[in-house]
Amino acid sequence: MSTHYRHLIGGRWGDPGEATPNVNPSDLDDTIGHAPAADEETVQEAIAAAADAAPSWAATTPEARADVLDAAAAEVRSRQAELGGLLAREEGKPIAEARAEVGRAAHLLRFFAGEALRVGGDLVPSVRSGMTVEVTREPVGVVGVITPWNFPIAIPTWKIAPALAWGNTVVFKPAENTPGMAGELVDILQRAGLPDGALNLVYGTGSVVGRALAESPRVDALTFTGSVGVGRGVVAQAAAAGTRVQAEMGGKNPMVVLDDADLDLAIEACANGAYFSTGQRCTASSRLIVTRGIHDRFVEGLVARMRGMRVGHALDPRTVVGPVVDARQLEQDERYLRVAAEEGGEVIGGHRVERDTRGYFLSPALVVGTDNAMRINREEIFGPVASVIEVADYDEALHVANDTDFGLSAGICTGSLAAAKDFTRAARAGMVMVNAPTAGVDYHVPFGGMKGSSYGPKEQGSHAREFFSFVKTAYVHPGRP
Repeated sequence: MSTHYRHLIGGRWGDPGEATPNVNPSDLDDTIGHAPAADEETVQEAIAAAADAAPSWAATTPEARADVLDAAAAEVRSRQAELGGLLAREEGKPIAEARAEVGRAAHLLRFFAGEALRVGGDLVPSVRSGMTVEVTREPVGVVGVITPWNFPIAIPTWKIAPALAWGNTVVFKPAENTPGMAGELVDILQRAGLPDGALNLVYGTGSVVGRALAESPRVDALTFTGSVGVGRGVVAQAAAAGTRVQAEMGGKNPMVVLDDADLDLAIEACANGAYFSTGQRCTASSRLIVTRGIHDRFVEGLVARMRGMRVGHALDPRTVVGPVVDARQLEQDERYLRVAAEEGGEVIGGHRVERDTRGYFLSPALVVGTDNAMRINREEIFGPVASVIEVADYDEALHVANDTDFGLSAGICTGSLAAAKDFTRAARAGMVMVNAPTAGVDYHVPFGGMKGSSYGPKEQGSHAREFFSFVKTAYVHPGRP
């Protein structure tokens, strides 16, 4: 039986009403649930509920907020297998990766439970006699949260948890094709002890719900993760409304492989970065920049590795590459492969795969013989597709790596400490990996990029407080004794 998801506004679960089916991309005959679509009035009700709850939630003790997040973390951890199964069905992520993502959400909740108790501040003497200066952090108020489908519990958690930890209230708009995980996360947090209105869930389209959040003068901060086009629109709308905004908007991440690299390690790092999670990660290694001396052996080894990856149903434990999330994404992947071939690239793989169930299955694709000016190396594809760019040496590799409008993640495979050290400093990216995939990050350190990939303060770790709280400076003169 499928589930009818409902909005949560002011602590009350609404009427599901007319709803859109949520279909399993591994099995198009499996309808997981039905999600409603909010209208403008419903969004405004959610914003009002969050605004009404904001003063009392901000006034709660850090310990009370920590307790809620800690209780939620414990439930997510205890239900890891169950929630991982739902995530795999809904998004198409292979079951092992899906369960790992749920585990990551539990870690995030637990980490930010601790952060609620580590707000901190400063008490310093003034340059003026008898005066003291107190520097504190306070909640920003109502936070709008807009999240994508590719990490349907991890990304919402790393936005909602710090918002709540630092005393903000939230209106959460999840991606349209992963409503189930959003509903489960919100239900867990609500039952963990949140007061009514502290967390509100509104399903619907970006054109209605997202726009209403971005344009509302009652939303004090807006955090977004999604495509570049949508993200730029959200930033512009929020800025026009005077709203604090944070946006993560994708990448075209380079992985440099030098002649002195450990070949097996480089192949595994690139295979993981390019094809795990079906390549549907903003941190995916989509541009493989390989020096001439190792190029042919690297391509041969990577092709053999990707051909050994089983494509199939997300719940099949043998599956390495699950389905593409939906028909539109599948068509986009195939369109870019056609363009790459038309521009002179040799496409290896990238074929539709038949399985026992009807699904959006695409074999991993590698495009060789490309240069950095080709569209496949300029635009984010968001699928199991990577391209190889052959270069002469490290200097050319670094130049090509930085020749992009994006700047989220970058990697290098090398046995040279000098090259690794130089790359970590010279790569124009917010995150740099050495002898490791460009995808895959820790939950307790900053996440985010530069250039067209990111706008505003970083996410995750203690640095998240820069967005979810603001600094107040108070001057106190006690008067005469």
